[in-house]
Amino acid sequence: MKSIRIGTRNSALALWQAREVARHLQNNNYLTEIVPIISSGDKNLNQPLYSLGITGIFTRDLDIALLNDQIDIAVHSLKDVPTVLPEKIELIAHLERDFPQDVLIRKESARNKEFHELKLATSSLRRRAFWLKNFPNAEFSDIRGNIQTRLQKLEEGDFDATILSLAGIKRMKMDIEYEMLPFLIPAASQGVITIAGHSEKEEINNIVKQINHKKTQICVEIERNFLNTLEGGCTAPIGAFAELFDNQIRFKAALCSLDGKNCIATDENFIYNDEENYGKKFAKAVLENGGKELMAEIKNQI
Repeated sequence: MKSIRIGTRNSALALWQAREVARHLQNNNYLTEIVPIISSGDKNLNQPLYSLGITGIFTRDLDIALLNDQIDIAVHSLKDVPTVLPEKIELIAHLERDFPQDVLIRKESARNKEFHELKLATSSLRRRAFWLKNFPNAEFSDIRGNIQTRLQKLEEGDFDATILSLAGIKRMKMDIEYEMLPFLIPAASQGVITIAGHSEKEEINNIVKQINHKKTQICVEIERNFLNTLEGGCTAPIGAFAELFDNQIRFKAALCSLDGKNCIATDENFIYNDEENYGKKFAKAVLENGGKELMAEIKNQI
């Protein structure tokens, strides 16, 4: 068959992730071609986007490219992918998770400050809420952009530190000091590269399924089902992380209020059975334990 067209965003990290998928496919003797997708502004889709249910600020352009047959597969950071996918788009494979953790990066002038003294730059509701749970008087600044942009803003801005995904730092081979934050439960499926495809392209989808990492798939499906059941389309401070050892899973998750004062957590150990929807089950327990009211409160605030 002709080479598999791999769609990706145009950032350095996204291109690295696309090349990693290409490497796996090439190891199975398939030809690949990387297609950077920059903007959806000049693309014409026959159906309006809202009718296809296309959401996700980081995935929308690649969804359109898939539906328009400009690419065969799309590579994403799985934590950026909405839990409800557009019509005719499905997740085909996940690469093995590498670094799920969040880490703290300080500027030189804040080296000796205690955690509770730091002024933090992060726009993530999850990172803010989990930080406030531990350090209730913390101050925050908004910060957006890719890793390099955020690090530059850290040096130039009026704050002490920022929080980044360790996966991005490691994949970019960045030589910077960081501190682990064990109290910060990662976002669902953080540290996982995923591959989306068009549900009608069976031949290509079957090829891509060959590089799926099953243990990672089991864990992220639990995390994403938990997130989907809680969210109901609302962005909220939710952490969810599953680890699989042999057939035993440990699942840690929490839903926090925006100010971090009210957190409903769960920490479960269980024997895995592929017929059970664990994410949904644990999310329902959180909702029944005050999570429903907390989610309503969060929706009113954002």
